[in-house]
Amino acid sequence: MHRPVVLFLPARNEDASVGDVVRRVPRSVAGHPVCCLVVDDHSTDATATRATEAGATVVANHGPEGLGAAVRLGLAEAVRRHAAAVAFCDADGEYAPEELPCMVAPILAGQADYVVGSRFAGEIRRMHPHRRIGNRVLTAVLARLAHLPITDGQSGYRALSGQAASAAEIIHDYNYAQVLTLDLVRKGYRYAEVPITYAFRERGRSFVRLDPYLRAVVPAVWRELHTP
Repeated sequence: MHRPVVLFLPARNEDASVGDVVRRVPRSVAGHPVCCLVVDDHSTDATATRATEAGATVVANHGPEGLGAAVRLGLAEAVRRHAAAVAFCDADGEYAPEELPCMVAPILAGQADYVVGSRFAGEIRRMHPHRRIGNRVLTAVLARLAHLPITDGQSGYRALSGQAASAAEIIHDYNYAQVLTLDLVRKGYRYAEVPITYAFRERGRSFVRLDPYLRAVVPAVWRELHTP
């Protein structure tokens, strides 16, 4: 029997959208059954209930809150399930769960260990100008540090092999994007990008706020660069 492909959705107060996202997740990918997890990050609404009703397995984050902490827990749960590949995206519908097969295809084919879905190589249906500029600047910095032709350093849609997921270290509870890439590239894991579709969220509040995000990114990247 094929090992599962795990897709987990970090979620905080996403009861308006999480059920729809879960129901759109493919049941199988290339013969691998898909296991959909929702990592509930201290929600105060009905996120867990809506996710369960839609067919997901809910994993509650009882530790430190934050997107980085939720991703760390999701990766650990995927490793525990002996995933052939693990992917994650937001629970707000900005990223298309239907694109899971494209995200994990390079991993299942043995061509990559770490895949980032690039919005800028794909289709962006809407993004505020200041977010577009900020993404471009941070991506340029990350590409220079990683010595890779990275086109989207802040994408929230990513996939890892089971081995890469086991080796990944997320040292900050709030931020994960840049540090995860630098960590895995430095450890020798093969990086790839695939084009994806992105649609700006229409409901709810973003998991990540710009000011604390920037305050977290700089010290986290600095620590990663200076870790032996």
